[in-house]
Amino acid sequence: MVVIRNREWITWDKKFACGIKLIDEQHKGLVNLVNQMFNHVTGNDEHEKIYFNRVIQVVFDHVKDHFATEEKIMMITNFSGYNQHKKEHDGFELTIVENIRDYEAGRRLTLFSFTTFLKEWVISHIEMKDREYFDYFRSKLSLIEVK
Repeated sequence: MVVIRNREWITWDKKFACGIKLIDEQHKGLVNLVNQMFNHVTGNDEHEKIYFNRVIQVVFDHVKDHFATEEKIMMITNFSGYNQHKKEHDGFELTIVENIRDYEAGRRLTLFSFTTFLKEWVISHIEMKDREYFDYFRSKLSLIEVK
């Protein structure tokens, strides 16, 4: 029997908010995905693998869409930290792909360890790296429309 809990591992906090609705909603979506994944950690390898295979493309697509949004706004606003931030995004995407390959190959990666990695990266990236552009974006985006 698989028991799926309904707990928050990450609770959305206003300290994560940048004040730009689109980005805040995407960040909330990432937090929700991490919480959903955490709630599917059951200790049953077979059930976790089935779940992982269903959810991983959703996670990857959400991350890619979010990064594309941030990068588009950075380019539109001529954000000076664009190149460094893009490197962070590219490195994270590569790490996700490597983790997926390891998981699929059965290499000592569990749903819990992958979810932990994702949680830690999301929180640290929002609180440290994304915070670098929060004020800049808010000042610039009042002048333009983002679609």
